[in-house]
Amino acid sequence: MKPSDIITVINGPSLSQLGSRETEHYGTTTQDELMEMIQDKASMLGFKVVFIQSDIEGELVRAINSASGSSLGIVINPAAYSHYSIAIMDAMAAFDGPVVEVHISRVFSREPFRNNLVTAQAADAFIAGAGIRGYLHAMDILYESAGNMEV
Repeated sequence: MKPSDIITVINGPSLSQLGSRETEHYGTTTQDELMEMIQDKASMLGFKVVFIQSDIEGELVRAINSASGSSLGIVINPAAYSHYSIAIMDAMAAFDGPVVEVHISRVFSREPFRNNLVTAQAADAFIAGAGIRGYLHAMDILYESAGNMEV
């Protein structure tokens, strides 16, 4: 596989609990179902996908750094780390391709602390409140950024 064929999708803390955790904010789609939807979309666009989920900040930083040179772009939901992780923001800024940050819920209409999105400062695009469809929109953005026709 060439780097131009690979998209890295990174999910942060507690996103492994999708489908059962705070369904009023995150819906009932499980992480496995989400991964299948992303894989289907990626196949349609001609991409391969590398999925990473971790509750550990350093593992997310390592995943972003490892994607440099091996992935066309990153779709990332840093979850709670988005509000304070300078380390993740720095890794995103150093990545050698486009980064799309996704949040399933409407972060700006929730608790006030969620309005501070440190990592978003390093994202090339930002999607919030579109539910799990935000990941699919992110795939379209990366497809277009790769110089392909609009979807």
